[in-house]
Amino acid sequence: MTSTYRTRFAPSPTGRMHLGHARTALVTWLRAQERGGRIVMRVEDIDRPRVVPGAADAIFRDHEWLGLHWDEGPIFQSSRDEAYERALHELRDAGWVYSCTCSRKDIAEIASAPHGDEGPRYPGTCRNGVAKPERAPSLRFRFDDPSPGFDDLVSGEYPEGAVGGDFVLRRADGIWAYQLAVVVDDAEEGITEVIRGADLLSSTPRQIAIYRALGRLVPRFAHVGLVVDSAGTRLSKRHGATAVESFRDLGRQPEEVIGLLAQSLGLTATAASIRPEELVSRFALGDISGSSFAWDPNA
Repeated sequence: MTSTYRTRFAPSPTGRMHLGHARTALVTWLRAQERGGRIVMRVEDIDRPRVVPGAADAIFRDHEWLGLHWDEGPIFQSSRDEAYERALHELRDAGWVYSCTCSRKDIAEIASAPHGDEGPRYPGTCRNGVAKPERAPSLRFRFDDPSPGFDDLVSGEYPEGAVGGDFVLRRADGIWAYQLAVVVDDAEEGITEVIRGADLLSSTPRQIAIYRALGRLVPRFAHVGLVVDSAGTRLSKRHGATAVESFRDLGRQPEEVIGLLAQSLGLTATAASIRPEELVSRFALGDISGSSFAWDPNA
C-alpha cells in the first residue's frame, strides 16, 4: 500500500459509455489532478455473459476523446479469478462464508422476509446448512447487524444499520459477485478513494464489511449524483442518445460535452465549451452535489 492518492475508472463493458459514467469520470479525473494522484483504469467484466464485444475499447476511446486520461491499466477483472479465489478462501477459513441453495424466487416467496434496498433481505435460511442440497450452491457472506455506517465525501453521513441480509460473493454459476471483486481489486491496487455513482451507496456497507473481514484498509468513498432522464429514471446504456459516442458522431467537440457536464456539477455557470484542465482550479469535491441531474436533450 502507498500513501499516494489513488483512485480508479471502473467501467463495465456492457454497452456504450453514457453521460452518467462520463460525469463521474470527470469528477474522478479532477479529484486526482487536484490531489496530485494517480488513476487506475479497471474494466469490470466479471459478468462475462453481459459483456459486449468491443465495448471496452470503445469506452477507452471515449475517455481519451474527452481528455480523461489514466495512469495505470487497463486491468480486466476477467483475468483476476485467482485473486478472488484467494480472498474467498481467506473469508471461508475465518467463518464468514457459507453455501446457499436459495434462489431469488425462493427468497421473494418467503412472506416474512424483510425488504431492504435491493428487494427482500435474505433471511438466513441456509446459514446452518443448505435447504436444497440437490442444487448447485452460491456462496454468501455472513453480514451481521448493524451494517457499517460511513461518512461519504459527497453525500454525507450514511447511517449504521441501513442495509442488511447476507449477500452473495459467488453465484451458483461460478460468476463472482461485484461486492467481492471490487473490494479485492481496490485493496490490491492501493485505491485510497473510490468515486462512483450514487446508485452504489447501499453497496458500500457490504464492501466495508468485506474489507474488515479481510483485514484490509477501507478507502474513502464519494458517491456522485446520477444523471437521469425527464422521468427521473437513471440513464443507462439503453439510452442511446446519451452515449458519448453519439455526441462525437454528430460532430460535437469534446469540450462541448465537458462543458455540459461541468455545468451539471456546478463547476461553471453555463454549459460553454471548456477543457478538463481548465476546471481543476475551480474544483472542490465537497462542493459537488449528491443530487441527481436531469438531462434535457433539447436544452
